Amino acid sequence: MWTYHAARLFKGAPVVFDPRVRLQVPMIAENQHQFPVTVDARTIAGASRIIVFADLNPLTQAVDFRPLHAAPFLSLRIKLDQRTPVRAAVLGADGAWHVSGVWVDAAGGGCSAPPVSRAKGDWALHLGEMRGSAWKEGDDLRLRVSIRHPMDTGLVENIPSFHIETIHLRDAAGVELASMTVEGSVSEDPAFTFLLRPTREGPVKVQARDSEGREYQGVIGPQSRPHG
Repeated sequence: MWTYHAARLFKGAPVVFDPRVRLQVPMIAENQHQFPVTVDARTIAGASRIIVFADLNPLTQAVDFRPLHAAPFLSLRIKLDQRTPVRAAVLGADGAWHVSGVWVDAAGGGCSAPPVSRAKGDWALHLGEMRGSAWKEGDDLRLRVSIRHPMDTGLVENIPSFHIETIHLRDAAGVELASMTVEGSVSEDPAFTFLLRPTREGPVKVQARDSEGREYQGVIGPQSRPHG
């Protein structure tokens, strides 16, 4: 599937397999519904986009992240439907996509099983609840945020697609620090970690919108590094 996905995602732009794109993942998916992925592309000059995808997932792409005033770094959790290559592609200042990937063993079913909140029936009670923390890390602000959402793929019988579609981060001056499009292959109750470079000291505003047009927002203030 690599040839197909490369043509679709990169639209004829140059592609180079580059070990400088650090992709940190477990080699075996112990939980195919919550598979951790960390991408660190800080050594790629002028990195302006990061796409995370899994070749053999029915919903291939997980996120398309645009750092803007953030470091090209992202941590998240995705679903895996079967054994597949998991990849990160980074658009550099040279106009080329720098790609790194690894094969991951997975039992399967991550995209085609109902989320836990659907099985429990309490998802609507907590929809859009947001938690987060932010703390200084050198010149950057490390921000961790999670949003309660079932992230339905549309692949489960009688449950239509319903997921977070966009996330925007803005600083105290209203400057957009980062933006991201999100697909249903991101895990239920999605959690993300960013390294931001705010233009002004103060809290960060998180704005999200889902596929039914619902909007969610929260404000996260800098604090000391959390314990545990």
